Amino acid sequence: MKIRILVSLKPSVLDPQGQAVKNVLHTLGYKSVKDVRQGKFFEIELESLERQEAEKLVPEMANKVLANPIIEKFTWEIIEG
Repeated sequence: MKIRILVSLKPSVLDPQGQAVKNVLHTLGYKSVKDVRQGKFFEIELESLERQEAEKLVPEMANKVLANPIIEKFTWEIIEG
C-alpha cells in the first residue's frame, strides 16, 4: 500500500521561502500568482496492512515524525493498494 503525505505550514505561520518564490515569479512576469506556500511531500510504502490499520498509523507517523504539529498541518491519501 502506498501513501502520499503532504505537509505544509499552517495558514497563520509566516512562510518566507514561499514569499521569496512568489517575488521571483512576479519578477519573471507571472503577476497572476497571488500566494505561494512551501511544503514537504512524502511517499511511504506500507506492507501487510489493512486500510483501517493504515488510517490509524499514518496520522500517528505524521504527527510524531513528518510534521511539527505546532506550525504544520498535513493531509494524506492512499494512492495504491
